[in-house]
Amino acid sequence: MLLRPAGLVSRALAFGIDFAIRAALIGVFFVLLQLFDKLGMGLAALVFFLLNWWYMVLFEVLNQGRTPGKRLLGLRVVHDDGTPIDWSSSLIRNLLRFVDMLPLGYGLGAITCLNHPLFKRLGDLAAGTLVIYSDRPVARPTLPQAEPVMVPFALHLDEQRAVLGLAERQGELSSARTQELAAILAEPLRIPADTAVAHVNGIAHNLLGPT
Repeated sequence: MLLRPAGLVSRALAFGIDFAIRAALIGVFFVLLQLFDKLGMGLAALVFFLLNWWYMVLFEVLNQGRTPGKRLLGLRVVHDDGTPIDWSSSLIRNLLRFVDMLPLGYGLGAITCLNHPLFKRLGDLAAGTLVIYSDRPVARPTLPQAEPVMVPFALHLDEQRAVLGLAERQGELSSARTQELAAILAEPLRIPADTAVAHVNGIAHNLLGPT
């Protein structure tokens, strides 16, 4: 996959759009919640916290790496190998955003970005992520029909890739080969080997999320 890293200017413009959206939302909520006196102030503080800490993370994970600002600028954030960003990587890169902001106005982040060949800020370096130009929408993998199955524990990134890879390639594999590969995944996924294929397909649908 050919990845085109986004430069500092386009990233700054995307962030500016997202910042304006968050500021507008905070302003609207602040005015509305003033009607509820002390309760309203507490709720306003909660809204401020959620928008500042979770706005970026939720959009990046649930919208193919694109916040509204990134979408308007044709950008998206992915792992270094081009795979979709996950919760842990998005949390790390956005938690370290406050370090990138030091000492003033994203000074440290801008310096790091300009001196890195892939225009990475500190958050990207720590999370193993990359902001790229997205010339076309990411095609959603075609998976076998199955009801989503949630795994009651966190899967490692390589396990997620293995599950999605097997589910996506089933049309190219024989039934026996599919069963064999699913049985290999049964132990780390803690699923019965005799129903591993159905479970793998269900887990893959859960990882991709709703259409």
